[in-house]
Amino acid sequence: MNPMMHEWTAAAAILLAGMAMAAPAEAPPAPYQPLAFLVGHCWKGTFPDGKATDEHCFSWIYGGKFVRDEHVVHRGEGHADGLGESIYVWDAASKQLQYLYIESAGGFSRGTVSGEGDTQTYRSRWQPAGQDAYDVVTEFQVKDGWVPGFKLHMEKVTPAKLKEPKG
Repeated sequence: MNPMMHEWTAAAAILLAGMAMAAPAEAPPAPYQPLAFLVGHCWKGTFPDGKATDEHCFSWIYGGKFVRDEHVVHRGEGHADGLGESIYVWDAASKQLQYLYIESAGGFSRGTVSGEGDTQTYRSRWQPAGQDAYDVVTEFQVKDGWVPGFKLHMEKVTPAKLKEPKG
């Protein structure tokens, strides 16, 4: 898995798992509740190196049936930005909120979103930090359990203009 995918997962309450395709079905009353506080805003955090930043902009799409997260990792002067996008979907058959993530280096991942539960190779938690911020905690699974990965403090910002990379 490339580093861009690891960077992105620091911004989600995501636990990786398989994703089965299912026909559209009626969702429960609030399937997107774990993401609701993010939608309609952009959020930006700085990685521990102080040079790279990660910015996410969340929106409802298709009449509120799905959530989109467009993001850009600014790696600093002289380094190309990394772009990514996630689409969150409610899968009524499995009763899970799931995502598909694609990124500009050609990678992708898919999995489930939950407040707690399954353990996989890496996991991240989003924790609201007041009205205008959230904290991200990412951990990595090793043979004997989970070890700290990295943390980001994301603050609400004016939307970044996301664009396709040149070249």
